[in-house]
Amino acid sequence: MTAGAAARRVVVTGGTKGIGRATALAFARAGARLVVSYGHDDAAAKELAAELDALGADAETVRADLTTREGAETLARTVVGRFGEGGLDVLVNNLGVDGHMPFERLTDAEWHRVTDHNTTSAYLVTQALLPALADGASVVGVGASVALRGRPFGVHYSASKAALIGFTRALAKELGPRGIRVNLVAPGVTRTGLGDGPPPPVAEKLAALTALGRLGRPEDVTGAVLFLAGDSAAYVTGTTIEVDGGI
Repeated sequence: MTAGAAARRVVVTGGTKGIGRATALAFARAGARLVVSYGHDDAAAKELAAELDALGADAETVRADLTTREGAETLARTVVGRFGEGGLDVLVNNLGVDGHMPFERLTDAEWHRVTDHNTTSAYLVTQALLPALADGASVVGVGASVALRGRPFGVHYSASKAALIGFTRALAKELGPRGIRVNLVAPGVTRTGLGDGPPPPVAEKLAALTALGRLGRPEDVTGAVLFLAGDSAAYVTGTTIEVDGGI
């Protein structure tokens, strides 16, 4: 983040693993105050809390199912209790899941699992936190560059991430009068830990398709998130930044 952003009050959803975890830690290193949400993995939340504590961060983790109105309101109560009404500077809607299934076998349950996590959660959380957002705040979503290209066996995933582009552009216009900026980061294939991501042959093929010749790392994405959250992006809103290595 740029100078003057260190004291920002930040919420990161889905923040105990992968890109969310890297983002929470990056904000903590910059001196931000944090509320980090997670869905069900208490062990991962405890591990993150220990890392944040080791950094001397002012941070709190909260368990909430953000695919539901009740969960979003649970998060909102925690945020308002910690930062006050109008006290939130940055909201990072990172929560998301992947999905691989041929369209002809796509079930209603799988469609809703993916869209509820990737799209509906952003709607529920942002709406619930509107009273907490300060004028001039920044909302940053984490989408996927595949939303701009499509992916076989991932119609539901591609659609859920593409919806965030329209969500971002429209909400930026609606919240602009309050000075609130709304932007989206669209990562490419990103390795978020040992044993995750595509199998080696597929990973090698995908890496060869990128201009930079490698898959992404969570830290590649957090740089764009922190830029959009900071003063250097004060006139950037309604946009999607692809962080995909030029695939």
